[in-house]
Amino acid sequence: MTRLWAWLRLLGAIGILVALGWRLGTDAFVAGLRAVDGWSVAVALGIGLLTTVAGAWRWCVIARRLGLPLTLGKAVSDYYRALLLNAVLPAGVLGDVHRAVSHGRRSGDVGRGVRAVVFERAAGQVVLVALGAAVLITEGVPVELPGQGVLVAASVAVAVAVAAGRSARVREHLRTAWADARTGLVNAEVLPKVVLLSAAAVAGHVALFVVAARLAGADAPIGRLVPLVVLALLVMAVPVNVGGFGPREAFLAVAFGAAGLGAAQGLTTGVVYGVLALISSLPGVLVLARRGSAEQRQAGAERRDEPREQVPALVG
Repeated sequence: MTRLWAWLRLLGAIGILVALGWRLGTDAFVAGLRAVDGWSVAVALGIGLLTTVAGAWRWCVIARRLGLPLTLGKAVSDYYRALLLNAVLPAGVLGDVHRAVSHGRRSGDVGRGVRAVVFERAAGQVVLVALGAAVLITEGVPVELPGQGVLVAASVAVAVAVAAGRSARVREHLRTAWADARTGLVNAEVLPKVVLLSAAAVAGHVALFVVAARLAGADAPIGRLVPLVVLALLVMAVPVNVGGFGPREAFLAVAFGAAGLGAAQGLTTGVVYGVLALISSLPGVLVLARRGSAEQRQAGAERRDEPREQVPALVG
């Protein structure tokens, strides 16, 4: 069932991109690739460094509070690797899964290591959702959103959560998670730091989106672009994408079209952002290469330390 769902998500994302190409043509995709230049690559790497350090620092704050050792340098390298794996592997979360499990194993508590990453990612999403809600309340978005559909989806999610909570095993896991959440996140010492670091990370993502819009040719004021890109970041949480591409481009095409900026320009903006986001995660390649070299050296040392089989002497 899990494999079927993964294939359905992949096919859904491909279907979205094919529909966009059929409706708007392929010129918007090509223009997005051509818009990336040396200056934008440098900007993407710089913004990526800031957002990655903010996320890694947030992870350190939570993990250390839970009693798990984690240095900022190690957190940054693991975070880069997770971002790269999230970008190139299906589902978009496998990098975070690897980051959580590997840190849990190093620390001697896989369960708590996983919860630390879940809390870290959830904190960033909550801040982003709060920002998105603020944008909607101020009515700064020239796009009609399906409010009733959102309410129905939220109601279904709550019903599923309540039904799952009736299981004794699930209740036990929830109690453990809540106890760790109170220790590692929901308290006066940790929460302000996490909110501040999350806001810094969101600001970096918004800035990268604005750069992408400018490269795509959008000359609208920043105040008009920011509400659209904040909601685009929320849409990116939908687990139906190919390397991050899919719902983001569809939303931007609709939103830019409704705002009078042109649907093709919205699609190009999404493509440029996707390329820049991938570029910002490329330092993860160095982390993977360094780790591969270290594992090879360790394996070679283990082979050298193995006792060699003694060959019996021939007597004759």
